[in-house]
Amino acid sequence: MTRMLRKNQIFRAAGERLDGQLNGITHMDGQAVFVPGLLPGEDAEIRVVKAEKRYAFGRVEKLLSESPERRVPPCPYYARCGGCVGMHMSYEETLRAKRQAVQDVLRRVGGVEIEVPMPLGMKAPWHYRNKTAMPVASRDGVPRAGYYRPRSHDMTPVESCLLAMPPADEAVKAVLRWMRDYAVPAYDEASRSGLIRHIITRTNRQGESMVTIAASQTRMPHIRELCGALMAVPGVISVCQTVNARGDNVILGHDYTVLAGQERLEDTLCGLRFQLSPLSFFQVNPVQTERLYETAIRFADLTPSDRVADVYCGAGTISLLAARYASHVTGIEIVPQAIGDAKENARRNNIDNADFICGAAEEVLPRLVSDGLRPDAVILDPPRKGADPAVLSAIAAASPERIVYVSCDPATLARDLKQLTASGYNVERVQPVDMFSWTAHIETAVRLKRKS
Repeated sequence: MTRMLRKNQIFRAAGERLDGQLNGITHMDGQAVFVPGLLPGEDAEIRVVKAEKRYAFGRVEKLLSESPERRVPPCPYYARCGGCVGMHMSYEETLRAKRQAVQDVLRRVGGVEIEVPMPLGMKAPWHYRNKTAMPVASRDGVPRAGYYRPRSHDMTPVESCLLAMPPADEAVKAVLRWMRDYAVPAYDEASRSGLIRHIITRTNRQGESMVTIAASQTRMPHIRELCGALMAVPGVISVCQTVNARGDNVILGHDYTVLAGQERLEDTLCGLRFQLSPLSFFQVNPVQTERLYETAIRFADLTPSDRVADVYCGAGTISLLAARYASHVTGIEIVPQAIGDAKENARRNNIDNADFICGAAEEVLPRLVSDGLRPDAVILDPPRKGADPAVLSAIAAASPERIVYVSCDPATLARDLKQLTASGYNVERVQPVDMFSWTAHIETAVRLKRKS
């Protein structure tokens, strides 16, 4: 009979493998124990911090032997800010763990038996994030910006992030100086008082930045001084404000106001130009986004006569890439600002064979299919929760020859693939892409083909 582990129990064990969150996994008395920081092959004394009936969580009390893949984390905030979970190991080890995580969940949840290749990794996995959103809080009466500790809303002040494009740090420092100089209060979640909630920076490949202040109300003091301080930061070309007066954790409001400089930030991707507002969705790692989208377009195997449906199209990035090779592309997206950006991006890139429809994909796509839409290929890039079952049913009803699924969550990908394969499709190719280096996240492109 298996004995249940007890909280604070200490035992010795070896790391066996890594899970999808890059936690070490070991076993004691027949129970799986998840241990952050423990690498495969390492011996350690482990303390149980939480015990459930079938599994437990532990922490390393004493490391008795080290894996050759162990590294000294280069970030002074590592493990306190909650942003990264893989800096204590080699980059190659994180890629191997992510490959295995995709492989395991596709087999276990999706019933998909296919060999998953290694993720496409980065040559230099640093300073790749073109967007940061840092919460602001008061620490000892001084405004600070940083990131939340794991599984909490306790903010760790961070002065420089190794994943962010460098202009972001100077912009954040300028806002904090302005707050100190003019006694502008940080927002406090507990009392729901104060003004400044987040500092959001977005930087393009040319080093130009848009800075957005997320505030709890519209009126802000000393706006002229704020704009002057930010526009003096090298590369800053736009200062905006968005308002979230609610008590939730959503960062951006429903709209924004341009306080100084340009209304949009222009960036390039796969040779196309994109205009971005503070509310626009745009992948945060441009180098790896190009590799992911090029993989998706290659998997789609488009011909000049093909009609394409791009579901959850965002600002139309994949739609406009597909339009280069297809006869016509229809993009569907629920966010009005993103649809506006998509239409403007099509115009700016002189693409006239793509149209965009604003609405919930689970409502729009079934209606289009009912009205006779029969695309040759469907590309879908849903949010982390995956595709709505109504979307998958509509795709099956439209019966495209090829489906390309771009996923940011292996578990929901596997769930959706199970429905698609049951609807008459085979999974032919899978390719993970390491979009968020040093974190547990992994993007995956999958090609499905209709069974003959």
